[in-house]
Amino acid sequence: MSDALPPCEQHVRQYAAVRNAHETELLEDYVELIGDLLKYQGEARSADIAARMGVSQATVSKTVTRLKSQGLVDSQPYRSLFLTEKGEAMAEMARKRHAIVLQFLRTLGVSDSTARIDAEGMEHHVSRETLEAMERFTREHCRG
Repeated sequence: MSDALPPCEQHVRQYAAVRNAHETELLEDYVELIGDLLKYQGEARSADIAARMGVSQATVSKTVTRLKSQGLVDSQPYRSLFLTEKGEAMAEMARKRHAIVLQFLRTLGVSDSTARIDAEGMEHHVSRETLEAMERFTREHCRG
């Protein structure tokens, strides 16, 4: 491993990947949570989302407007939110990535509470190649 700067083109790819992950991170977190609320509570209300995300209802409203404009959620007046087919696909992908990273961290011996916190941020920033390596490592080293 070298301490030298990587070639310029590699730096560009690295920073572009991070910017892209930051752009979709919030949307993925919201659709994943909406999907989980629908599955476990039967509805996804803005108040529940605000409480679980630790944000105001105004923040949820603003993000939901963005989710609607991107075709990820639907809502009806005085009803809960619903994922569109596109939203379901995004939520499932986010859920799978989260599970892989979480299990990988647990396999490394990270405590459950820390692994849950770390996985929440890491899941958005790992490539398909890295996810596949994490999954492979977990399969090979997980007892049970």
